[in-house]
Amino acid sequence: MLELRHLRTLIALRDAGSLVEAAERIHLTQSALSHQIKDLEDRLGNPLFIRKTRPVEFTRAGLRLLSLAEQVLPQVRMAERDLVRLAGNEQGRLHMAIECHSCFQWLMPSVDHFRDHWPEVEIDIPGGHHFDPLNALAREQLDLVITADPQALHGIHYEPLFRYQNLLAVSRHHPLAQKPFIEPGDLADQMLITYPVEHERLDVFTQFLQPANILPNDVRTAELTVMMMQLVASGRGVCALPNWALTEYLERDYVKAVPLGEQGLWGTLFAALREDQREMPWMIDFLRTARETSFEVLDGIRPA
Repeated sequence: MLELRHLRTLIALRDAGSLVEAAERIHLTQSALSHQIKDLEDRLGNPLFIRKTRPVEFTRAGLRLLSLAEQVLPQVRMAERDLVRLAGNEQGRLHMAIECHSCFQWLMPSVDHFRDHWPEVEIDIPGGHHFDPLNALAREQLDLVITADPQALHGIHYEPLFRYQNLLAVSRHHPLAQKPFIEPGDLADQMLITYPVEHERLDVFTQFLQPANILPNDVRTAELTVMMMQLVASGRGVCALPNWALTEYLERDYVKAVPLGEQGLWGTLFAALREDQREMPWMIDFLRTARETSFEVLDGIRPA
C-alpha cells in the first residue's frame, strides 16, 4: 500500500512548498503528482495536506507519514551505500574543480555529507586557476567540474544540477533600484563588477548584453562576493550574480536586486564528468547529494 515513492513525494512537497515545484523536483507533471497523492489519500482514508495553502500545511496524517519518511528514507539510502560496498565497488577518486566562484555556499556541505558516507573515496579540490578545468577533466586530471558554461568535449557528460536566476545587484539608492527589470541599455553607462573570468563565461555578457550589441561603460573585477557587495553598496558599480548568492545581502538590506530582462535571465549549473564514470555508485550518490543539499540551503533555485 505505502511505497517509498510516496514518502519521497511527501518530502518533496514539504521542501518545495507547492505541488508545482514538488512535481518539478521529482520529475512528474503536476497532474500526475496530484493523482498519486489523491490515490494514496483514498487508500489511507485521510487527507494528507490542506489544499491551497502555501507553504503546504499537512494534516495529522500527513505529518505522521512525513515523520516516517524522515526515518525510513535515510536508512534506505545508507543500505544502498552498504550494498555497493559489499559488492566491492567502493574504491574511487573525486578530484573536482569549481568554475563558479560563489558555489562554496552549497558545495561544501555536499562534500562534507558525502565524505561522511564514502570515507574510502579520495576527495580533493585542487587550488588555483592556472589550467582549463574541462580539458583537465577530459585528460583524467580531474573527475568532476562544477560549471555554468558547458563545452562540447568528447567523452564529457554534463549533468544538470539546478537552474538559477541572474539578478543585478545595485546600491539601495541607485536609480536602477526602482525599475521593475533591467534592460541592456541601462548598463551602457554603468561600471559592471564581475569575477575575474573571461566575459564569454558570464551570462550577463553572453545572454544579455551581447545579443543587444551593448557593453557596459567599464568593467571592474573582484575575487570575492563580499568585496563585490561592498563596492555595490557604496555606489561604485553594479554586478550580476545568481539569486542565491545574493540572499544574505538582500536579507540584511545591504543592496537591492533587480531582474535582468522582463522574463528574467536564467542559467543552469552543471556537474561535468567523464562518460565512463557516470554509472559509478559513488558518483551517482555525490550528484544526488549535491542536488539535495543545494535545495536545502539555497533560495530561489529550480530543478534543472
